[in-house]
Amino acid sequence: MTQPQLLLTGLVMAGLAHMALAVWVLFAWRNRQGSRLLLPAAVISIAWAASAPFTVWFDSPWVLAERWLDALRYAFWILSLWWLLTRRRVSGVRSIAFDRVVAVLAILLPLWGGLTGSHLAFTLMAVTGLVLIEQVYRGVSVDGRWGIKPVCLGLAGTFLFDFYLFSEAAILGRLDASTLAARGYVHALMVPLLMVAGWRQHNWAQRIKLSRQVAFHSLSALLAGCYLMLVAASGYYIQLFGGDVGQVLRVGLMFCALVLLVAFALSGTVRATLRVWLGKHFFRYRYDYRDEWLKFTRALSAHHDPDALNQRVIQGLAGMVESPGGALWLRPLGSDAFAQVARWNMPEAVCTEPADSPLMGFMAKTGWVINLVEHRQHPERYDRVDVPRWLAELEAAWLIVPLKIGGEDIGFVVLAASRTAWDINWEVTDLLKTAACQAASVLAQLRASEALMQARQFESFNRMSAFVVHDLKNIVTQLSLMTKNARRLKDNPEFQDDMVMTVDNALERMKQLMLQLREGGSPASGGPVGVDLAKVVEGALPLAKARGRELDLDLQPGLWARGHEERLARVVGHLIHNALDATESTGHRVWVKSHRFGSHACLEVQDNGVGMSEEFVRARLFRPFQTTKSAGMGIGAFESAQYVQELGGKMNVDSKVGGGTRISLMLPLLDTGTLGVPEAGVRP
Repeated sequence: MTQPQLLLTGLVMAGLAHMALAVWVLFAWRNRQGSRLLLPAAVISIAWAASAPFTVWFDSPWVLAERWLDALRYAFWILSLWWLLTRRRVSGVRSIAFDRVVAVLAILLPLWGGLTGSHLAFTLMAVTGLVLIEQVYRGVSVDGRWGIKPVCLGLAGTFLFDFYLFSEAAILGRLDASTLAARGYVHALMVPLLMVAGWRQHNWAQRIKLSRQVAFHSLSALLAGCYLMLVAASGYYIQLFGGDVGQVLRVGLMFCALVLLVAFALSGTVRATLRVWLGKHFFRYRYDYRDEWLKFTRALSAHHDPDALNQRVIQGLAGMVESPGGALWLRPLGSDAFAQVARWNMPEAVCTEPADSPLMGFMAKTGWVINLVEHRQHPERYDRVDVPRWLAELEAAWLIVPLKIGGEDIGFVVLAASRTAWDINWEVTDLLKTAACQAASVLAQLRASEALMQARQFESFNRMSAFVVHDLKNIVTQLSLMTKNARRLKDNPEFQDDMVMTVDNALERMKQLMLQLREGGSPASGGPVGVDLAKVVEGALPLAKARGRELDLDLQPGLWARGHEERLARVVGHLIHNALDATESTGHRVWVKSHRFGSHACLEVQDNGVGMSEEFVRARLFRPFQTTKSAGMGIGAFESAQYVQELGGKMNVDSKVGGGTRISLMLPLLDTGTLGVPEAGVRP
């Protein structure tokens, strides 16, 4: 087939396809909104397809008629897409300004194309259609895109093909015959997709809404398309009239133009200016509050590190007014002034702001966002409050946003001047104050968490200090008794040996306590190991000898329990010390026994002293700071019971007032696989 025959066949197919679309719209969409635009678009497309073949054999007026019909059908397709966008306008869209823009594009571009036949006009109409399709698709909810997708694909395919056809013609100055012959086939193949969309879902047009992101991306795409078309046209004319160097100049122009386009796309100032212009002329409200709230919340919850959170607060508030920088001032705990704790693209400030300064008093009283530019021009609007010198000398300072929570100022943020002209009205200040309250609550929560952590650290340190003081008290008691006995036994060689042993033991224990204070924990390192209980008990003998007492020992040799030797020695020493105190006035006995009991080692410390009441043992013995001794601290029993529980053991107490006390430690043995069971009649 020849090219004219292919062109004729394609146009016939396009005419039949649009005729089927018109019939479908007329009957299937007869009572639905939108048919008044879709039906004329389909009918005019039929007329265009019918008139186009005559341009092969005749010139005017068929060429003029085909051109006008082609431009007119573009106008109706653009209006149809506009109807999809405005079918259910979202609150906040300035419909008047939006309608004016669409009207200009839908009328002027077809008029330009119909009157002049300009390939550039038809290219811009295709670009306009693609931009509107992008808005339609982005504006549909995720669950509604299944129904709208065929419409977008069908019209996008038509506009993309025409964009390629006419943009090439705008550069070369003529339509490519092969591409023009394929136009009818492409348009015919795209029509069924429009019918599929109507069959899939009848109410997809009601789910479209125009958001700021959609409008921003669409406007950016439109401007980029117009810019590239202008560059292409300039390149064509440079090549056409540039002679031998025209090709070189055209390549250089295209490369520089693309670099410039990328620079504009990455420019924060250009993007900020475009957003401000778009919000000012197309939307009743400047912000999409849901989007701003979600974005700011995600920024605050992204980091738990205090420094990173401070940076996020500054960047989140700055992003709402297109500010390129800022700094955060907070009031440290226990301080009477605000100091800079974080900054972003702003110089460091070492000056502090007193909490009782006029500026802080004004913000505490009013809660206003202070515009420093407005303050310099109209100070009476801010009660002529004095701005600190360090802040007045900060050239980049623009806005002061107070951070308040529960009527208390915890800080403020100073924002740098915006990248573009920005009108600070009630909407901007209300959003900044609302976001500042949210940021203040997060910062206050972080401050409370840090204070709680410090309190817990101090609590842990105080608790550990109480244990250390308790052990020091026992050492002091031991050394005091030894000093008391030294007056009458200083010439006794045996006492001298015991005194040296006692001092060495006390010195070693004090070293362990100093290590515990320095490292903030137990001096025992690593996991539990095997501890010889007989050796531990024998290590406590100097304690009794320093007091002139003797212990009755009945220890089973080779009995190894799991634990730390130093800590078990403290537990056993505490029990023996208490037993000696309970029998000191009576002169009665204290004995220590050990034996195996199943998978545990049982160590008993027993005395026949004053004893304890059942109520005290049950309710107070293992609670801190509870004691029956006038000089006691009530820490030893609590610490000992906790450590035994950590080892997986148990502490049993059997006591009676006036009948003495028996405390049994049940400690896990090091190796239970080879151990037997206790003999009959042996109690733990």
